[in-house]
Amino acid sequence: MATACRFAAQLGLATLPRGRAPAGVVVAVAQCGSKVSRGVAVRATSGGEGVTEDVPEIVKAAQDAWDKVEDKYAVAAIGVAAIVALWTAAGALKAIDKLPLLPGVLEIVGIGYTGWFTYRNLVFQPDSKVKSTYKEITGSSS
Repeated sequence: MATACRFAAQLGLATLPRGRAPAGVVVAVAQCGSKVSRGVAVRATSGGEGVTEDVPEIVKAAQDAWDKVEDKYAVAAIGVAAIVALWTAAGALKAIDKLPLLPGVLEIVGIGYTGWFTYRNLVFQPDSKVKSTYKEITGSSS
């Protein structure tokens, strides 16, 4: 019976006294190891009394956005297509990674491109490039 009490306490349930259960109460059976413990009460309420729904704000925002969508079929199809595309891309990357020479070549290409980008954009006249890009992004004249 001690295991039933711990089981009930973890679930926030009250144990029943020995005897017959009152009307409307379902008596659950908990099996812990080789012992079977009886006497955990579960009462179902109707109308949601005592139940508080804590729905996160992001779920409400997602539900509102989904309700505003007119063509739900197209949005669902695009979502499925995006998942399939990600799965295919991951499979292609795994296949490329298994090739013996190609990952090393791609690493060398990446290092070369990083060097070229650094040489072209950061080594010579970095202040003018940075300032002009900053002006383009912010739209300021300073």
